[in-house]
Amino acid sequence: MRSLEQALYDHELIVLRVIGEWWELDLTGSEKPGCVKELQQTLVSLDMAREMNFLPPEDAKALADLAAQGGRIPVAAFTRDHGEIRLMGPGRLEREEPWLDPVSPAEALWYRGFLYRGFDETSEGVLEYYYLPQELMAGFPQPADAQPAKEGPPRAVSTVATPKEWMAEKSDIVDDLTTVLALAQQGMIQPGSQEWTRYLINPDRDRRSMMMTLANETGMLKSGDRGLRPTRDAVNWMKQSREAQLRTLADAWSISGWNELRHTPGLACEGEGWQNDPLPARTALLESVVRDGGWYPVSAVVGMVKENDPDFQRPDGNYDTWYVRDLATDSYLTGFENWDLVEGRLLHFLLAGPGYWLGLTEVSSEGEPSSYRLTQRALDWLAGTPPADDVLDVPLVVQPDATLVVPFNAGRYQRFQAARISVARAPEPGQPFRYRLTPDSLEQARDQGISPERILKFLEDASGRPLPASVRRGITRWAENGVEGRVESVVVLKVRDAKVLETLRTNPKTRDYFEESLGDLSVTVRSRDWSELVAATAELGLLLDINPGQPI
Repeated sequence: MRSLEQALYDHELIVLRVIGEWWELDLTGSEKPGCVKELQQTLVSLDMAREMNFLPPEDAKALADLAAQGGRIPVAAFTRDHGEIRLMGPGRLEREEPWLDPVSPAEALWYRGFLYRGFDETSEGVLEYYYLPQELMAGFPQPADAQPAKEGPPRAVSTVATPKEWMAEKSDIVDDLTTVLALAQQGMIQPGSQEWTRYLINPDRDRRSMMMTLANETGMLKSGDRGLRPTRDAVNWMKQSREAQLRTLADAWSISGWNELRHTPGLACEGEGWQNDPLPARTALLESVVRDGGWYPVSAVVGMVKENDPDFQRPDGNYDTWYVRDLATDSYLTGFENWDLVEGRLLHFLLAGPGYWLGLTEVSSEGEPSSYRLTQRALDWLAGTPPADDVLDVPLVVQPDATLVVPFNAGRYQRFQAARISVARAPEPGQPFRYRLTPDSLEQARDQGISPERILKFLEDASGRPLPASVRRGITRWAENGVEGRVESVVVLKVRDAKVLETLRTNPKTRDYFEESLGDLSVTVRSRDWSELVAATAELGLLLDINPGQPI
């Protein structure tokens, strides 16, 4: 395995300077030997296990895989699992600056100085590998019983859960509720608006309805002039451990007025002359499930309820007064003979809907699962065991392009605070949350009493490391100068004769459509006004040639 010094010398000088930026080194005027020396001193001093905490989950997974294979993986295999690295010459590197928008975890690690490429002679010939230099590989902790390398590659130990592992462990209703609280803080949850739902991991209407009901019943949300707003109770909840947060929601659900029957798939509850109490259904189910964490048929628990407490929803035993319609057959379900199609479906939904959303059950499939089991979280809840209060909050990552990357296992209150100063991007499955700092978001933060100085301190504290120079400079410049540039989508009108443009600029029918002059023959037009300008000029006897594909 090569040394760190050898690995760095293989890089282009511009790449060495980019790596230096990550570690707050100004290598602008240094030649390659000087860059290599400074980077070597910085990188060799890193605690690699700690550095894993600062990486986005997908990057951490790639680095952990590399370390687990002894620090060397063939290029083809690593690329298949963790994406490509676009190899470029110095000129193209300067033009495209790929480090600002890496196309893969592999490329992100490359420009941080955590991944290198080389050739080795093997029994199968010369193979190309991605590798970790000796000094970086030595920084990964190994199990006490780790074997020497010749008997098998060492395994890396990482405190960062990979996306796949984390998704299996967590209940994402906690994350979506945090998103709701953050959006409410920004005044984005208005009556009748559904735009905000695109920021949810799971926008399912019924799950969303239950989540919002629990948030209101626990006092985390209140109505205000700007729609829903988070309360002090919401802040206290976000500061708790994930398990404590889920316990709060489970406790609230157990006594909630949210009515599962009216959300059960395949059923439509109609009419106003009848009502049902949702609590007895939950009680009947929880008293009948097997509490040992094993897998059991759903039909068994449904059959047990039907045998021992069939009238849990209708204590008067009357099955002819409810207006419940089967959506598949469009027929009303009356009489005890339809118990399985109403009460039975409701019990299925309790397991695969609220129970699953709250992390209390695992099911063989959503909808009407064939089997279920209670999670350890549910067993502890039912036994009255206090939830775990230990918190492992992974730091957020501040990238040089003003993007904030917040892993799933970061603190919810930390993400709430990040959302107050930035613009959220819609989440992607298995990916961390991402936000971007913009002039508008910084202005909105200032309107909430958050000064630029507080923003800088928060980002440095939350990331656990000095900020990229570009981000610190960008926030400071905005504080001093305001908006210094704006990206807009416009249409450009070009004419052959300057007199034509002057006529259009002065005519009452067309003058209000023009924005910025681009010379004697060109002017910008707002995209939304383009079709109206075309019509107005036609009325003046001037037909404009329209670029193919331009909407009119």
